[in-house]
Amino acid sequence: MNKKDTNRLKLNLNLYQRVYLIRTAEERICGLYPQDEIRTPVHLSIGEEAIAAGVCSGLRPEDQIFGTYRSHGIYLAKTGETDKFFAELFGKTNGLSKGKVGSMHLFAPEYGFLGTSSIVASIIPVAAGAAFANKIHKNKKIIAVFFGDGAVEEGAFWESLNVACLMKLPVLFVCEDNDLAVHTHKSLRQGYRSIGDIVAKFNCNIFKKETTDVELIYKLTNQARKAIMESQKPSFLYLRYYRYKEHVGIYEDFHCGYRSRREFEKWRKKDPVNLQRKKLLKLGARNSDLRKIERKIDRQIDNSIICARNADFPDPRGICRDLYINTIG
Repeated sequence: MNKKDTNRLKLNLNLYQRVYLIRTAEERICGLYPQDEIRTPVHLSIGEEAIAAGVCSGLRPEDQIFGTYRSHGIYLAKTGETDKFFAELFGKTNGLSKGKVGSMHLFAPEYGFLGTSSIVASIIPVAAGAAFANKIHKNKKIIAVFFGDGAVEEGAFWESLNVACLMKLPVLFVCEDNDLAVHTHKSLRQGYRSIGDIVAKFNCNIFKKETTDVELIYKLTNQARKAIMESQKPSFLYLRYYRYKEHVGIYEDFHCGYRSRREFEKWRKKDPVNLQRKKLLKLGARNSDLRKIERKIDRQIDNSIICARNADFPDPRGICRDLYINTIG
């Protein structure tokens, strides 16, 4: 195997670790949730692992990220950490925010993970502000902000995109389009055909791909990041995916009538985790090597869950600690 092939194999092994970590962690959440051990609503990203893993891998470690309430995948892809993650979901003191915020407001600035929000589109202006700060400090850090297609129907998105283009901010807008805003298809919400076509009218770089191949998304992110640095303009990354589970929770919801199982089966044929595993075998990886990676991640998650179970709940008397309050009046 020549150096180029070796490097590609190494890259794809790293990408597989990330998509497998996300998938396995969330599958474990599916098993734990009915037992009432997880003390927070969960919005799972099963089916979209390639976006989180590809984008986070395509950025530099020092680049920073904001995200939505569907936060698990981007957190795990950015940090690789599971101890504080599971502890937060269990509502324990050793969680990311001492068990006080749950799944939708993850925050780990030491990893460049600057926060997620439960309010649709609310994190996008914050990301634009952080990008402005990075520009002022000239630290060459990129801000990546993840949001769904429903967020583009909020004024906060268009105002943030406009100011980012006007001020030439180092921000990567990552639109994850699954056609749905909760249960409503975009054909019933959007009076236009293409998000990308409209954003292309702004002074920014446009990149789009309909793929579940994490390597392709990694490469596209590299291009988008390079374009930000070279053109001094923001980039807009438009990606498609399919959400396997219900909007919030762990079950399938094809009986609800807003989407069909046939559509799900179509997307499952190009499942991002299975696709990446098959690719690695074609690239020369041995099945035994992949199982070694998988077992290591399985053990990591098992140990994190044990630690979360054994940890303490916060003292109720400390409920108002670590909060910002307005003391005027």
